[in-house]
Amino acid sequence: MTNRLAQAKSLYLRKHAENPIDWWSWCDEALATAKAQNKPIFLSIGYSSCHWCTVMEGEAFSNLAIAEYMNANFLPIKVDREERPDIDSIYMQALQMMSGQGGWPLNVFLTPDDLIPFYAGTYFPVEPRYGRPGFLQVLQAIRHYYDTEKQDLSERKAAIVESLLTSAVLQSDGITESQDKELLHKGWETSTSIITPNQYGNSFPMIPYAELALRGSRFLFPGSAWERSQYDGNKVCTQRGLDLALGGIYDHVAGGFHRYTVDHTWTVPHFEKMLYDNGQIVEYLANLWSAGVQEAAFERAIATTVQWLKREMTAPSGYFYAAQDADSFTTPTEVEPEEGAFYVWSYSELQQLLTPEELTELQQQFTVTPDGNFESQNVLQRRNAGKLSQTLESTLAKLFAVRYGAAPESVETFPPARNNQEAKTENWKGRIPAVTDTKMIVAWNSLMISGLARAYAVFQQPEYLELAAKAANFILDNQFVDGRFYRLNYEGQVTVLAQSEDYAFFIKALLDLHSSSPEQKNWLERAIAIQEDFHEYLWSVELGGYHNTSSDASQDLIVRERSYVDNATPSANGVAIANLVRLALVTDNLHYLDLAEQGLKAFRSVMSRAPQACPSLFTALDWYRNCTLIRTTAEQIHSINSMYLPSTAFVEISKLPEGSIGLVCQGLKCLAPAESLEKLLQQVQQSQVRG
Repeated sequence: MTNRLAQAKSLYLRKHAENPIDWWSWCDEALATAKAQNKPIFLSIGYSSCHWCTVMEGEAFSNLAIAEYMNANFLPIKVDREERPDIDSIYMQALQMMSGQGGWPLNVFLTPDDLIPFYAGTYFPVEPRYGRPGFLQVLQAIRHYYDTEKQDLSERKAAIVESLLTSAVLQSDGITESQDKELLHKGWETSTSIITPNQYGNSFPMIPYAELALRGSRFLFPGSAWERSQYDGNKVCTQRGLDLALGGIYDHVAGGFHRYTVDHTWTVPHFEKMLYDNGQIVEYLANLWSAGVQEAAFERAIATTVQWLKREMTAPSGYFYAAQDADSFTTPTEVEPEEGAFYVWSYSELQQLLTPEELTELQQQFTVTPDGNFESQNVLQRRNAGKLSQTLESTLAKLFAVRYGAAPESVETFPPARNNQEAKTENWKGRIPAVTDTKMIVAWNSLMISGLARAYAVFQQPEYLELAAKAANFILDNQFVDGRFYRLNYEGQVTVLAQSEDYAFFIKALLDLHSSSPEQKNWLERAIAIQEDFHEYLWSVELGGYHNTSSDASQDLIVRERSYVDNATPSANGVAIANLVRLALVTDNLHYLDLAEQGLKAFRSVMSRAPQACPSLFTALDWYRNCTLIRTTAEQIHSINSMYLPSTAFVEISKLPEGSIGLVCQGLKCLAPAESLEKLLQQVQQSQVRG
């Protein structure tokens, strides 16, 4: 017996279709029903590749006693956070206000008349354990509170609404543009400190912080105050790259990065692979290489991740799938999948598959032991940087063949398992793969396009640019319907109006494509057109910056937010403001620069109070203060663009002053024509640190 979610397009929602809970999706009818019946709303938010979301679905949400009480006393609504990040953002902020922490599954209780949250938590077990109450007891206590403590409920709601509104408005605390230099240094120091290796906790890629720290490293020079601050930016940024490319977070056999590791040593991942992580990491490793850290492991990680992307994550029409689950089945008869089963290796299995010589070399270079490092299994993690030997590459190819049923060169495409049923019934030649969420998300595709475009600029691999261009063209051709931009595509069906991150990340992707292939004028033209729509529908005239959603898609939200906090992905406003500066450079239209100035003014107070929250806004400030334009030929652009010039844009021109190879402009002024590449680069380097 299925519930309403059986008809949902979202894989995450459909995973709950056989729960005994009478789930609704977030819609006007559900909200009206809750209000009419005076039932508090139980809002549960997650995503398809979330491990603990999967656990709760199989436990509490499948429990008949819990379902009976839930259906009688609450109106349960399921939301896929990847479909509606605007809803997720508001209620995640409420959870953090209430508990001081966040995470998914995000479970929130709302009053039905105004959708204000009054209690929230994450994973709830069926029975009390892990220091958490049993879920039925939570439901009973919440319903009793809702019915009997009306005064306290009213006061609690008022406090939460006040906090949400205050956060949305961002009152100014007097920080002005004259303090930007000190503010930038504060941001760089904070981000560098955040990505400095520690001895505790989970390890996340945190690429927005790493990117800002890498940008700041160009200001290191002997005797500077920045150097005396004892933050060695270059070293820390390089270490972050090594942790990613050598650690267990990276799939050394088949490419692609997992979401994070559960330890500070980067060894044991939560095994889901998210498109957004992989796009950002590819761009970061390419930037490290272009900054002079030409580590062979970086080049290999980028190349094999692109192969994974082509093989498993690219739709026939060219867009990229969203994610792959952490859990997979070891046999078709299993009821529940196991975490990491597709990726890990028992020692006895390796003994059977490899010759003694191959196993010995594998143990010398990877963390392989009889006892394993993850539930008696082995997650592969490299012991040393550098280039792998050909024999070791052959050994990894053997392991690839066990997983996929054939050698790497024979598996150009690997069809996705779209749900658990497909995973268990398809005749896989190797292991049963994890389920792939095949929806197209504009924002996430854009991050991957940017990563590929940057990797092409650095390594000049045509395949990288071809993949990026095909995905961008899919979005341009399919995601604009009746003059509006849409966020999602489910096998040809568009849905959900684009949100600020979709606009901002896609405009950046188009600008990155333009930078990597300046002879293709269409990328810039479309970026300009989409920026006009972005401004029309989401710009905040009163406050500055961009709202998360357009005014005609915000009716069911208790507050209209402007995203400025970086999470696993950059903040929309940080990317958007940097885009405005880049557009001003390449179009000579100073209106974009005016908007960037207004955007930074809107967020300076939070940048000063909480630099740890918003590295992408500091990246935008770096663009604003140190923006540099190089006017030169397409040939010169291709050669210069492989260098690390983080606040520099390019414009192709065919006619230059006689005897010169290019012009360098610093914001609103241009320098003397450069007569040699050496002179041009000297001007650029000086320009990039003038602010």
